[in-house]
Amino acid sequence: MQETWRWFGPQDQVSLSDVTQAGASGIVTALHHIPPGVIWPLSEITERRDYIAENSVRSQRPLKWSVVESLPVSEDIKRQTGSWREHVEHYKTSLENIALAGIEVICYNFMPLLDWTRTDLAYEVDTGATCMRFDLVDFIMFDVFILKRHGASEGHDDELVTEAHHRFQSTNETYKKRLVDNIVCGLPGAAEHFSLDDIKEQLAIYAAFNHDQLARNQTDFLEEVAPVAQKLGLRLCCHPDDPPVPLLGLPRIMSTEADYKRLIEAVDIPANGITLCSGSLGARSDNDLPGMMDRLGDRVHFLHLRNVRREHDGVFGSFHESEHLSGDVDMPSLVAAILREENRRKSADRADHSIPFRPDHGQDILDDLTRKAQPGYPAIGRLKGLAELRGLIDGLSYESGR
Repeated sequence: MQETWRWFGPQDQVSLSDVTQAGASGIVTALHHIPPGVIWPLSEITERRDYIAENSVRSQRPLKWSVVESLPVSEDIKRQTGSWREHVEHYKTSLENIALAGIEVICYNFMPLLDWTRTDLAYEVDTGATCMRFDLVDFIMFDVFILKRHGASEGHDDELVTEAHHRFQSTNETYKKRLVDNIVCGLPGAAEHFSLDDIKEQLAIYAAFNHDQLARNQTDFLEEVAPVAQKLGLRLCCHPDDPPVPLLGLPRIMSTEADYKRLIEAVDIPANGITLCSGSLGARSDNDLPGMMDRLGDRVHFLHLRNVRREHDGVFGSFHESEHLSGDVDMPSLVAAILREENRRKSADRADHSIPFRPDHGQDILDDLTRKAQPGYPAIGRLKGLAELRGLIDGLSYESGR
């Protein structure tokens, strides 16, 4: 398993020197300043690649840009509106330029409008650490009583809507504003300028879309780009929905094993693959992560390893991000399944037998609490997570005689 680390570019509060000290060998990053639908120029890709290498030269093992996360899919492509065909062609050109720069793995998602959703970006747990949390009642309060989305209450449990109404009446405006800011933070590029009216306007564009339509549009997209990736020797990997349920009336098509089975069967070539995110998928109690790795592992090209503590007894509800080995995801069983898949690949002489993974998210601990890095991406919390995962991997490898 190749240890990688997500880095948000030169402005990241966690430096490449920090990453080197953490011991990771690969960088996961993107050209975040380039809007979706626009070609990634080869010159900018190689500039970022070389910057990463040149700023880790003190290490005996200079860092390498290992995974693009992400090459974003435009909303026009997801909806098949506006300039979507042109955007698909631009996506193909970007893939060609990424291949020329020597990067082979490209993570993307097909979530409409929202990249991820949390209601609290600094939830304090009993150790004093903070983490990201999704409170379903708070989210319903936002959806029904703050955003006032048409028909919102019909999509939620009546008892939870009642509880959300009581909370709306009892909380102050500061709490409500922070809730809105936290949810808007998951809108790509929108944190600084999206108003509630802007969100309503964007949601209205998706009003006629359902799961099947969005899935068909994803298949159309993959039929165009996956063969190009295959020819170029690239591996595309779709990230699951986060969280893995419909939100704000938006369809979600990458939330379960059945969704991923549909994805890989729709365009059945090796380049069309999976980003298995244990935290996103683990928020649902009916997702069997070790089983998914055993059954679909042949097409898993990238791994996000994090854990969640589910605060519900049903399939889905509130959750918060836990320490990497202490949540409701059975991380030892999942990592054991990953190692089994890597052994199968080695036996088959596959060049991609070492699957890149990153310690996804982490709790803010120690100096993280004042560093104020990207939400979910603290330096020390992820270092702790990487150390725990490294120990787990080494222990399981030793036990199995690898």
